Formats: sequence, C-alpha cells, structure tokens
Amino acid sequence: MTLRLARTGKPDSAAPQGPDAGPAAWACAFVNNMPDGAFVATEHQFLELLDAAAGPEAIEVRRYAMEGVPRGERTAVHIEAEYSPLEEIWGDPPDLLIVTGSEPLVPAIEDEAYWEDLAELLTWASRRVPSMLLSCLSAHAALAVFDGLARTQLAAKCTGVFPQVSEQGHPLAAGLEPPIVLPHSRLNTVATDEVRSAGYRVALQSEETGWSVVSKVVDRSNVVLVQGHPEYGPSSLLAEYYRDAKRYVYCERDDVPRLPVDCASAGDWAQLQLIQQRFVEGDQDRALVESFPLHEAGARANWPWREAATRLYTNWLAGVPKRSD
Repeated sequence: MTLRLARTGKPDSAAPQGPDAGPAAWACAFVNNMPDGAFVATEHQFLELLDAAAGPEAIEVRRYAMEGVPRGERTAVHIEAEYSPLEEIWGDPPDLLIVTGSEPLVPAIEDEAYWEDLAELLTWASRRVPSMLLSCLSAHAALAVFDGLARTQLAAKCTGVFPQVSEQGHPLAAGLEPPIVLPHSRLNTVATDEVRSAGYRVALQSEETGWSVVSKVVDRSNVVLVQGHPEYGPSSLLAEYYRDAKRYVYCERDDVPRLPVDCASAGDWAQLQLIQQRFVEGDQDRALVESFPLHEAGARANWPWREAATRLYTNWLAGVPKRSD
C-alpha cells in the first residue's frame, strides 16, 4: 500500500514510514461527509482507488470530518481516532483535496447543516490547493460556490452503470479505451450546457446521465468535478438499492425505490426485476427484501468500471506536480 494514513491532520503523525521509505509524492486531504451508514465504506472506496492510481508513488493522506453531519457512537469513535477537525487543514495546505458527497437532506443545498463549512473549504482550497476532486453533492456545491449554478432535482433518481463518451484531448480522459462505463447514484443534477457555459471542460459524459467528469481552473486550483461514482465497489449500487428497499417496506419512505441499471449479474438481475415489479405494484412485503441474498449477489456483481476509474485518478495525479519535483 502506497498510502500513508495520518491519524490526525498533522503530517508528523503519519504512520511509520520505515528506513527505506522515501518522501511522499503528494499530500492529500480527504474530507468525508458521508452519513454513518456509508462513512467507513466510502473512506475505503476512495482511498483504495487513490492507492491503485498512485502505483509505486507514496501519498500521505490526512483525513478530516465536518461538523453538522449527525454521528452515532461508533462513527464518532472512528472519527475521534482517525480524523481531524476541519479547521486543522488551514495551517498546512495539501497538494490534493478530495471531498466526498453526502446524502441530500433538504431541497436547497445551501440549507444543508454543513453548508457554511463546505463553502468555506472550497473557497479556501481554490486559492491554496493545486488540485481538488469533488464528488457528487460536493461537485454541485462547487458549482454553486464558484459559478452561481443551482442544482435541480431529477424526476427520478439517476442510479446504475452507464456507458460514457470521453472527450478527445482532455488530460483526464487520456488512455481511456472504450467501452467506458461509470456508476451514478444521485437525486440532483446541473445541466451539461450550464456547466459548459461556466467554462468547464467535459472529460466524460453520457446520453443517459449528462456529464460525469468535468474540470476547469478556479483561481489557483485545478478543480475536477465528478458527478458519477468511479470509486464505487462492485456491490455498492446493489447495497444502496437494498437500503432504499428496506426503507420502503418498513414505511420509512413513501416513494418506490429505483432499481439501479446493471447493478448485478444476470441471474441476480432477473430476481431483482421481479422484486422491483412487486414494489411498483404497491407490495411492501418485508420478505421481499429479507429473503434476497444481498451478500451472495454482491460477491457475484461485475466491476466493469474499475480500470477506467483507476486510469481517471492516475490522470488526475499526473497533472499535479510532485513534492520532489
């Protein structure tokens, strides 16, 4: 593993490097805004992808969490041991910044409990961090902060694995060979035409989902916005569907869950379609969810976007000068 995980935001608290370990090529700040149910899984997904993309290069990773996201005891203990308060980032700017998305809780992004902290972070990073990669809700937040663009709610959740078209000549799309697919999972969007008009260059897009990855320079930072989820594991979409289905059958939500496109292998997909049809017909029998072999189906799920995801992150790292250069 080429990542050196700091237990606090201070660089001298990184894990022991050993006598043969050279200096890290980059320092990366990782800001995790996900709710408790996905907090640790999201950390692993992003950091495993970053590690795969770095190859032999070492990256020092400092993890941060924001206030404003409700935490249960288990996640709070993990944050206390492994993460630093956001304010500790100000005194030691990283080379790279990754900010996760989060489950939207209110219609207007500016009304999220952590909005002021997130907006302050993005504004500060545009002046102090060479490059940032912002995922899903954080990407929409950047469009609001930097460009005054408001997200709009989709008529139905965009969820599934979708084919992508790469833009020739975009550095982030270098070496990506078709067919390219990426997962999406979101309730909101910003139109591709609006994003282009704001000066962003599209690296990956899809007819079904609109833009997936765009970039532009904001102040002193190369800003990469990712509306899809290249970091997802093979069973991530399936787990999300299972979560939403449980909420539906236990009457925690009124709307029928949306079955993600191509989220499972062929045999499991057929069973999921039958379950989904029962939901559409109004059936809220809890046995529909409880009897589904989630873990077995997750183990059988395909991972056709992993190579493209790794290449995307490798290309991102290639655009940021190393500390040793």
